[in-house]
Amino acid sequence: MRPDSRLIDAAPAAAIDCFQRGGVVRPEGLRQGNSMRYLLILAATAGLLWGGSRWWRGTAGEREGVSVDGKIVKTDEEWRRLLTEDQFRVTRRKGTERAFTGEYWDAKQDGVYRCVCCGQPLFDSRTKFDSGTGWPSFWQPLAEDNIARKADRGWLMSRTEVLCGRCDAHLGHVFPDGPPPTGLRYCMNSAALRLVPREATPSGGGE
Repeated sequence: MRPDSRLIDAAPAAAIDCFQRGGVVRPEGLRQGNSMRYLLILAATAGLLWGGSRWWRGTAGEREGVSVDGKIVKTDEEWRRLLTEDQFRVTRRKGTERAFTGEYWDAKQDGVYRCVCCGQPLFDSRTKFDSGTGWPSFWQPLAEDNIARKADRGWLMSRTEVLCGRCDAHLGHVFPDGPPPTGLRYCMNSAALRLVPREATPSGGGE
């Protein structure tokens, strides 16, 4: 039986929720007496995902992105001055925001989603769909050249990471369980995106 790839996508976020900041962070409302039970459930889930990772082989080949206006390279300190703590953690440290907490997971506004770091146009709201995962999901990027893809073999599984083609910001991952016409689900972090209304976006989504 193949595990649902949406569970595979959510596993890192669940682990981050529980073990970030150097120790166990109990979910809100969890009583101390139930801590061991919760950790055992996490361990069992990790085992299931590890077994399922044997069949998981990513969803798309690696490719380099193409920036719309030249590659952008900054130091960590320069990025920290431009981004919030969450934006920096997600985009420059490959973090994952908690499901159903991001600004855009349920957004319905019309427009173009740009990279929060550099403004590269990434996704059109017309390709956004409700994946039920709690993260903003799209069935295709605005332009293939605007993103980059690379293999991600962290968390005992093989996935395909999606990055900004201009500044290499971590955006999320892509999975093969999306709707037609592509069959892909670009599962993104809201913290990596900035939604610009369509009337404020030049034709083609460029700068």
